[in-house]
Amino acid sequence: MRLSELVRLSKQGAVAVITIENPPVNALSPGVPEGIGAAIDAVQEDTSVQAVVVIGSGRTFIAGADIKEFGKITSGLKRGGELLPLLRKVEDSVKPVIMAIHGTALGGGLEVALAGHYRVAVGSAQVGQPEVKLGLIPGGEGTQRLPRLAGIAIALEMCVGGAPISAAQALECGIVDRIIEGDLLTGAVEFARGVASAPKTRERNEKLVHDPEMFSNARAAARKKYRGLSAPQAAIDAIEAAATLPFEDGCKIEAALFQKCLFSDQSKGMIHAFFGERGVAKIPGIPKDTALLPIRKAAVIGAGTMGGGIAMNYANAGIPVLLKETAQVALDRGMATIRKNYENSVKNGRFSQAVVDQRLALITPVLTYDGFGEADIIVEAVFEDMKLKQQIFAEIDAIANPDAILASNTSTLNIDQIASATKRPEMVIGHHFFSPANVMRLLEIVRGEATSKQVIATSMDLAKRLKKVGVLVGNCFGFVGNRMFGPYRREAQFLVEEGAPMEVVDAALYDFGMAMGPLAVGDLAGLDVGWRIRKEIKHLELSGIRYPFSEDMLAEMGRFGQKTGAGWYKYDDQRRPIPDNAIQAMVAEHAKAAGIPQRTICAEEIVERTVYAIINEGANILEEGIALRAVDIDIIYLQGYGFPAHRGGPMFYADTVGLRKIYDRVLEFGWQPAPLLSRLAAEGNTFASLDI
Repeated sequence: MRLSELVRLSKQGAVAVITIENPPVNALSPGVPEGIGAAIDAVQEDTSVQAVVVIGSGRTFIAGADIKEFGKITSGLKRGGELLPLLRKVEDSVKPVIMAIHGTALGGGLEVALAGHYRVAVGSAQVGQPEVKLGLIPGGEGTQRLPRLAGIAIALEMCVGGAPISAAQALECGIVDRIIEGDLLTGAVEFARGVASAPKTRERNEKLVHDPEMFSNARAAARKKYRGLSAPQAAIDAIEAAATLPFEDGCKIEAALFQKCLFSDQSKGMIHAFFGERGVAKIPGIPKDTALLPIRKAAVIGAGTMGGGIAMNYANAGIPVLLKETAQVALDRGMATIRKNYENSVKNGRFSQAVVDQRLALITPVLTYDGFGEADIIVEAVFEDMKLKQQIFAEIDAIANPDAILASNTSTLNIDQIASATKRPEMVIGHHFFSPANVMRLLEIVRGEATSKQVIATSMDLAKRLKKVGVLVGNCFGFVGNRMFGPYRREAQFLVEEGAPMEVVDAALYDFGMAMGPLAVGDLAGLDVGWRIRKEIKHLELSGIRYPFSEDMLAEMGRFGQKTGAGWYKYDDQRRPIPDNAIQAMVAEHAKAAGIPQRTICAEEIVERTVYAIINEGANILEEGIALRAVDIDIIYLQGYGFPAHRGGPMFYADTVGLRKIYDRVLEFGWQPAPLLSRLAAEGNTFASLDI
């Protein structure tokens, strides 16, 4: 019997089976809770039914709520709360309801499962409450049922951290009653028959044993681990209500906290990022059915930090890769770094030694181009020097497979100029990995003027295979990420040159939510990298324009950052930064000689000048078409530059601040406002309006 398009009711003897059929992940979209509820009503009236099994079709149980529905609630298009009547209906069923879990039971999916009288699962299943990753807390009474079932410690771990747990862990803590070997439905029906005559009841208002210190300790840990995020604290408050109040009162606390989180800018920003990460894969003008080039073998030129990390990406994806260097010592050093990275993964329990051995076997170190003709993609990963890159592309053009993609890992240089060294510019594309390349998820995919649609489509698909978030960008100096990062770090240097202590500048941006301060980032990346690039483009500098001097001064002193033990900061043997008063004094002395007044600068101005510089340049990039959408810029900054996820990315953050305010401050700072920023501010519009 089909009670809705998304829910089917059938029977196996005295056991009713409610099957959710809402592919691909059986989300709790409109119609699913109503369909399950109607099925529960039907089986209550069927005297031949003694027990009920709820199961998902396809690859999973219920992977969570339909996140699009949250936007409808915050925009006033719907009220929400459709799940709560179903949960009470399930829990109050006079016939035992058994939730059969495979794949995942996450968020609202786990809350549905918690309302059941029993839960069974296959060994590979996972359960979790990941709402905190969207700036939310469980809103379907999960913070009230989970601690009553699994205990407060487990509830705090799951709701505050958001990570799923395995079926075995769920069995151990009481969330799951049995692990099913073999077919899940067969095992669940058999289990249902066994409990049909002895339904489990749960006292909603049972007292929970708890230690008040658990909550104060959890709050302190959450403040440290989840800087600036409100949802983890709200989850702790809700679970504390479960421990100290009757069930109904605790549910009211949870509902109020959920609503507060849902309507917050933090949740809106994190939901924006969730959909944005999926939206960047859609490329206008490139059909979904574009034929992809096969990527069976790869080759990487350069075994330095970036090249070695890129080679690891291919090996991790199961793709054999040649790794080339010009000298044996450099090749040995690169392979040693790769081995060390894998050894650390084994120590951390991320990989087994057997997996590491398999992956290392896929990386072949070489000193010549032998075998490059068999590669389906060749990635150049040498330092930023146009002549060197053109030389390499001319060399590989002569020996590469005609259908091979020729990719450059350049972070700033013109892809068309690089492609001009070949006879196949349509096969040339930028694959800008972020350091460390084997860890960072962002891959900026840079299209040249001649890059073919097939190469672009293959690159976007390859990003997924490499477990990266691929974002297509246009060709200009620095592309999207580094072009915007330039003004950000420029203003940070200006602030120091105007009298702000380096550690104060970094602290202001860290407190804003950035993963690191801008000066510390320079030390981590290596101040020699930017110094080399600036020398390459020195001829482009305009007279009468102020340029920062401090990092060039540091680089000329041999202070390249962490790798030399000193840059903006001094570093101990654990690479911990120590403010260097001598450098601060030296910068002040040079600034005075240059006629730059010294003053005290507050944290608010530090944040505005640096972050608004990113936003203003982002507006220029959007208008020029270098970025397809504002959300593409947001994803680049969230995934590649440590921009705080709860702020949704720089362009989303700009919308929350208000473009008129940002425009006014840009004028006050004496900058040239981007034409797009000027227009949108005058219209009272947003960057998000351009993505619709």
